[in-house]
Amino acid sequence: MNPGIIGQAAGLFAVTNIDDIVVLALFFAQGAGHRHAGRTIAAGQYLGFAAILAVAVAAAFGATFLPEAAIPYLGLLPLGLGIKAAVQAWRHRGRGGDEEQDPESGPGGPRILEVAAVTFANGGDNIGVYVPVFATAGPGDMTVAVVVFLVLLAVWIAAGRYFATRPVIARALSRWGHVLLPVVLIGIGVLILVDGGAFGL
Repeated sequence: MNPGIIGQAAGLFAVTNIDDIVVLALFFAQGAGHRHAGRTIAAGQYLGFAAILAVAVAAAFGATFLPEAAIPYLGLLPLGLGIKAAVQAWRHRGRGGDEEQDPESGPGGPRILEVAAVTFANGGDNIGVYVPVFATAGPGDMTVAVVVFLVLLAVWIAAGRYFATRPVIARALSRWGHVLLPVVLIGIGVLILVDGGAFGL
């Protein structure tokens, strides 16, 4: 086993997922006051990232489940969810951002598949980075890298929750999170589509 694989994997994860902390903080802000929101967000994050790893590992072994030309169109996932969140925010605009919502209902509670879809789409470009790394690593190093990624994912989730619960940030997200979330999701979607040249953009 390459003795430096743990450090390399940690650095690779940090570089390719730094923007995910902002999205996680917005999801945690959206889920404030909703029962089990933390577990839902964590499960969605792990589900989405597991899908990224599955595609990358498969591609490293020569099985292409997701054609490279299809990756830019993953931007449609956060774009659609962002538009949906914007519509919900518009419909509930008169309620104010600081109101408590029913933990069992309401538009603010993130869903596992929504979080997973955003995670997968936002990490679609990660696949292109992970594949050559996995392809040149032996099975042992690849396994270590995947384990490091999954451990650091828990750290990322904790960081997103931490930022969302800091008093100053929490107040700002409580007031503006319903606006920021759709803006960020739509921005991610458009960026993925444009960077990948989807639809001839």
